[in-house]
Amino acid sequence: MSPASRADEGRGPVRYGPPAPESGLPALPELVTVLAGAAGRTAPEPPGGGPVLREAACGYWSRRGLPAHPQEVAAAAGAQPLLLALLAAYGGDVLMPRPHPASWAPQARLLGRPFFQVPTPAECGGVPDLYALLETVRRVRAEGGTPRLLLLSIADDPTGTVAPPELLREACEAAVGEGLHIISDETWRDTLHRPRETVPLSPAEMWPDDVTVFFDLAGALTPASWPAAVARFPATAAGAARRARTVDHLTALGALVAGPVAAAAAYALDEPAAVSARVTAAAALHARVAAAVHDAVLAAGALARPPRAGRHLYADLGPLRRGLGARGVGDSMELEEFLGERLGLPVPGGHRFGDELGALRMRLDTGPLLGPPQELRTESLTAADPLELPQVAEALDTLTSALRELR
Repeated sequence: MSPASRADEGRGPVRYGPPAPESGLPALPELVTVLAGAAGRTAPEPPGGGPVLREAACGYWSRRGLPAHPQEVAAAAGAQPLLLALLAAYGGDVLMPRPHPASWAPQARLLGRPFFQVPTPAECGGVPDLYALLETVRRVRAEGGTPRLLLLSIADDPTGTVAPPELLREACEAAVGEGLHIISDETWRDTLHRPRETVPLSPAEMWPDDVTVFFDLAGALTPASWPAAVARFPATAAGAARRARTVDHLTALGALVAGPVAAAAAYALDEPAAVSARVTAAAALHARVAAAVHDAVLAAGALARPPRAGRHLYADLGPLRRGLGARGVGDSMELEEFLGERLGLPVPGGHRFGDELGALRMRLDTGPLLGPPQELRTESLTAADPLELPQVAEALDTLTSALRELR
């Protein structure tokens, strides 16, 4: 649908919101082989996932210092229905950082659940500022609310940052002290740009009884078109009860993992050499492109935190407000349309992520900058310098020129 048609409908419907940043890369051949080999499986996985898939998820978490038992794991056909089921199972008002992934707020709205956005610290996104969190909890309770859940992400969409361990610890300690249960979205923890320099600490390592972890396999392991996500619950009686309620909700939603997808997901979670090599190469590729995008943003006089994970960064074009205003751009909706048309690429505005409409912020994804033909995108994985590939260089030049024109 054209931008004009979206404008006629108010530009706000959830269906026009941005998906999570995609890799822009073709599926790993070994994964395709596994999926094709399981194509004859006509039945979906049982609710919450079958034993092979859940066992593979346990192995994945154990290698990251989070031991788990299959009875503490649930799988679903995608992160959105899994998060919806988790929110329904835990109950209470929801707190989340601002900005936050575009899919979070719609889940709370769909349940009719009050949610409250908490500003993030200057250093990173994904986690709430300590004092803002405490003040928000106090205010919600004073107004008769029942805050019970804190959603956070250790490696963040939309900002592309990774929460420093000390800030994550402070926020989580405050949340647990206030009686909040933490749901930690760890979708992007395997996409670190500098894995030897960045520590992706999970809140479940510090407060195992008070944290539920989930992640979307499309973050690093499988294509987005093969929906699969898994959650790890606390090894407590309360955790078991909440897992049971989550599985009930997943059953009601029909969010069962397709049989062939489950086979590919289990293979990916086992992290054989081919999968690990692709994850490493893809993270390095997007790190290189993201660094170039960050340089272009800063050279134009705009602002952005240095990206540390994922396939995206979050830019603040507030310093370019005068130039944008001269082009009829005064808020993030108009910024999204203006730059989207100028670049020929999706450029979701900050309002999609809970940010203020008047703030001129946007998420810039690196996947679309790799070029349209799949064979060229595959070439970028092995290129000595992917920025020198014609399609990548052209896309970056277009972005750089579009931003410079606004100064």
